[in-house]
Amino acid sequence: MSVTTAADGLKDVTTPLSDADVESLKAGDRVRITGVVYTARDAAHGRLWPLIQDGQPLPIDVRGQIIYYTGPSPARPGEVVGSIGPTTGSRMDKFTPALIKLGLKGTMGKGARSQPVKDAFKQYKGVYFGAIGGAGAVLSRFVKRVEIVAYEDLGTEAIRRLEVENFPAIVVNDCRGGDLYQDGMTAYAREET
Repeated sequence: MSVTTAADGLKDVTTPLSDADVESLKAGDRVRITGVVYTARDAAHGRLWPLIQDGQPLPIDVRGQIIYYTGPSPARPGEVVGSIGPTTGSRMDKFTPALIKLGLKGTMGKGARSQPVKDAFKQYKGVYFGAIGGAGAVLSRFVKRVEIVAYEDLGTEAIRRLEVENFPAIVVNDCRGGDLYQDGMTAYAREET
């Protein structure tokens, strides 16, 4: 099992993820991710899409993996990576159900996801992690190694293999239909008078 609960109440998540790992997470869980995470944004997804549609192999094996929707800025001298904050997950909603069906276990970004994506999480055991928007410089501290693995010509939007340690996130959508954003709106909704 690669999800454990630490003494401080946070869940330590180690990649790759299994169905059981995903099932152990619920919306609202605060996590620290350690292991390999791949980056892909709009342009990379646009290149993956025809491969998926044609049943062709992808440049990365997505089974059990997490894709982080980010395009890091260049590293300053002596640093591993520049600012590495999340981008809006819903921009990848067109592509996500097919990737989840292929075995991708997690996505990470910011903002709400569409119903088809949430349905795919339920059907194929996937999870959506929220990363802290506006904190890209802080998040870079949790990245220990970066390597471009596909589409180098896309620059910042190339697919990168990140090795992360204790990368902070929160479970927004779990595989049982839990949705932190909807739960939060319900919990704090004001009654009409």
